[in-house]
Amino acid sequence: MTALVRPSRLAPGARVAVIAPSGPVVEERLQAGLDLLRGWDLDPVVAPHVLDTHGELGYLAGSDADRAVDLQQAWCDPAVDAVLCARGGYGAQRMIDLLDWEAMRAAGPKVFVGFSDVTTLHQAFATRLGLVTLYGPAAAGADFVKSTVAQEHLKATLFAPETVRVLTSRGAPMAPGRARGVTLGGCLSLLASDLGTRHARPGARDGLLLIEDVGEQAYRVDRLLTQLLRTGWLDGVKGVVLGSWAACGPYDVLRTVLADRLGGLGVPVVEEFGFGHCEGALTMPLGVSAELDSDAGTLTLDEPALR
Repeated sequence: MTALVRPSRLAPGARVAVIAPSGPVVEERLQAGLDLLRGWDLDPVVAPHVLDTHGELGYLAGSDADRAVDLQQAWCDPAVDAVLCARGGYGAQRMIDLLDWEAMRAAGPKVFVGFSDVTTLHQAFATRLGLVTLYGPAAAGADFVKSTVAQEHLKATLFAPETVRVLTSRGAPMAPGRARGVTLGGCLSLLASDLGTRHARPGARDGLLLIEDVGEQAYRVDRLLTQLLRTGWLDGVKGVVLGSWAACGPYDVLRTVLADRLGGLGVPVVEEFGFGHCEGALTMPLGVSAELDSDAGTLTLDEPALR
């Protein structure tokens, strides 16, 4: 596993497209997110179908075809410098095979931001486009519009990425040691759902795996990790960085599961890194070389996430 191509950082006046590749978007929160982006001197443009809702499947932001068109048109528009996802939810897996990856590759690198269900797209951007992406807040997400910490960390990553090369845990080491590798990962349940698909990474070998999830009870987290272990997807992983586990039941029970399933890997594991479905979520670059120091609770990027 090698480091991927880093897109260029944003500058004042940059145009950013907001898309909804998964679930339906709350208009009030979208407007609040757009106001924040304008306050950063960005020029946000909303894709045509962002506020759509599927006529029969209300958990989708419009049809699969429309969501795919929004992403592809935004990515292939030379005037757009970054593509930000409005929210997660569910639906990216349904539209990903409708994208023209050759056309998107020809459009060149640009910034891509999202989390949760967007994990599926992060994997595809790595395997099909070879790009570093940002696992960060949704532009119309509740945490983003309310949390100054989440806002400022994303802003620093976009405009001054050299200032956020050291990411620090809020917790303690689960397994000690140091390791080097390339960051990858996202939402645990999406990584498991992606196994065997043509857009997914074939495994985590030589990588530093970043994982988090929401609403999965301890036994389900056990099942998801066991699936990754049994398929060999975790073979050769260099270290594990654990984010938030909101609504996943009592943390002491979940922690026992995480330690049981990950402890046998024999690699450094650090918990409570503060990314994912949590207040003040950090923006985590995927596809960059980094060093994980479990004892110090730090993930240090070799280079800024963006050029």
